[in-house]
Amino acid sequence: MTVWKRTPALRLRPRVLGAALASLIISSALAAVEKTDAARYREHVKVLAANRMEGRGAGTRGLDRAGHYLEQEFKRLGLQAAGEDGTYAQSFLVTTGARLRGGNSLVVTLNGAEHKLRLRDDYIPLSFSSVGSVSGPVVFAGYGASAEAFGYDDYTHFDVKDKIVIVLRREPPAFQEKSGRQGPTPHSHLITKAINARNRGARAVILVNGNLGKGEQDLLLRFEKLAGPEDVGIPIVQVKNAVAESWFQAGGASLSQLQREIDEKSEPRSRALPESLRLSLQVNIEKLRSKVHNVLAYLPGKSDEYVVLGAHYDHLGRGGVNSLAPSQTGQIHHGADDNASGTAGLLELARVFSEERAKPERGILFAAFAGEELGLLGSAHWVSHPTLPLNKAVAMLNMDMIGRIQGGKIYVGGVGTGSNLRSLVEGAVTRHELTVDYSASGYAASDHTSFVTQRIPVLFFFSGLHSDYHKPSDTWEKIDSAAAANLLDLVAEITEQLSAGERPQFVKVEAETRGPASPSGGGGYGPYFGSIPDFGQVENGVRFADVRPGSPASKAGLRAGDVLIQFGETPVKNLYDFTYALRRSKVGDVVEVKVLRGGQTVSASVTLEQRR
Repeated sequence: MTVWKRTPALRLRPRVLGAALASLIISSALAAVEKTDAARYREHVKVLAANRMEGRGAGTRGLDRAGHYLEQEFKRLGLQAAGEDGTYAQSFLVTTGARLRGGNSLVVTLNGAEHKLRLRDDYIPLSFSSVGSVSGPVVFAGYGASAEAFGYDDYTHFDVKDKIVIVLRREPPAFQEKSGRQGPTPHSHLITKAINARNRGARAVILVNGNLGKGEQDLLLRFEKLAGPEDVGIPIVQVKNAVAESWFQAGGASLSQLQREIDEKSEPRSRALPESLRLSLQVNIEKLRSKVHNVLAYLPGKSDEYVVLGAHYDHLGRGGVNSLAPSQTGQIHHGADDNASGTAGLLELARVFSEERAKPERGILFAAFAGEELGLLGSAHWVSHPTLPLNKAVAMLNMDMIGRIQGGKIYVGGVGTGSNLRSLVEGAVTRHELTVDYSASGYAASDHTSFVTQRIPVLFFFSGLHSDYHKPSDTWEKIDSAAAANLLDLVAEITEQLSAGERPQFVKVEAETRGPASPSGGGGYGPYFGSIPDFGQVENGVRFADVRPGSPASKAGLRAGDVLIQFGETPVKNLYDFTYALRRSKVGDVVEVKVLRGGQTVSASVTLEQRR
């Protein structure tokens, strides 16, 4: 295995001397030499998490300042610009909000009679809808899903070109069972449904809730609550069940019955609606847009292949819907661990590799992504508009929250996505005094997922959640820079081996379900509980960092600091137990829970409500 030559400035240090000697014997004269500098790393974290950076929210001057800082560092290191038009930046628009403007309308023509629906009462546009007017005949495409892995496709032998397509929220129940997941699969995502319809030539999408659980109401989505891409490329609105049901009944069918048949047999029931039914839709939305930038630098290698080292540098700004301290919205959410820690690691590795005298076998792309907190938008944009040939990327290594390593334990995801990745990581980690919790899947709520979708092997480095996650209290002085530097040495060694060694072959791994769902106690479409978990270490149970005012948990008398240990019949040892139990519950269920409070066990009855 070829390794890079070192500069004289790189030398052994006591904390890893033993590990380095082992490495010298095993494979390489220099593979485990400590390379990164904890003090430099800490200074980068301090800069990125400073008040001046305003929490690096999309559309803020703070994010621009952070991007400028990264660019200046890359220039100082002599790395090539790898953005657009010879610059270090790759720009793209994100939607940070939206407002409904005048002129929205949905007119139904049935058997020659026109009926205008009421905005917000009967229908609502979604914030990532295209703006414009369309009209046409109407068809029903079930859940709007094309799931080859589950042998299911609502569009098989069903032409929706130039049609307005009705689709159900959620997904067939069999998807969850077949995937082994405890929660919905990506086929339930609204954006996925819209894009699927658009790609098949549909003119617009009409979303309906479909059959409801006991006590659940047929509510329209809150327009202001949705975030996503700038424009999904097709008009999309939601209508009430009763409105859509009347269209089906006009053709002698039943939306509710069709859904039951799909759910029972897991077979599509796509069909056209009466020819006498036509919809005329006009969507007029003012998008609140911001231009943000990925910051990209390149170290060329001897070949045109390359390794991607990535980290997102954006955060929440001053809070917002993703804050876990809603009462502190308006304060700067510093994001020291999320993800100044990974971004600082990217800069430190850029320094290490740029100081190498020998040219690497393969190049290294250093990618600082924006828009991650809005839904992996920066990395998704890059893989859709790559500034280097995508087929030359041999692997992507993502660092997201690497600054709070406790007891030497780290998490490495994606080891199943490349033919040799697990053995490569296992071989390297023994030389870095770290213990690893592995995950084969490359799907998670971070930027490496965008690369998995392009069949590029990935590794994801993560030090774990904690009680300051997504709060203003995620500040720089809580970062363990020495431990992070040790992890960076591991990442550097793996990068070297990927740069010089065998190219990993992509392996498809189904998404796993270990990650926690919504921190408000079960995300997606499940019932609403209203607690905000504390991600700090709790041996048994889930500690509440807070309880949302007016929520079911609050009404039951639960408080911040309580530790949930029992949810109905389910003992709760961790957030996964809680998430799973909540998702298996229904709106309206009365659940007996037990919490620990000041050493005492307290029981409470919580009536689950509908998420709004």
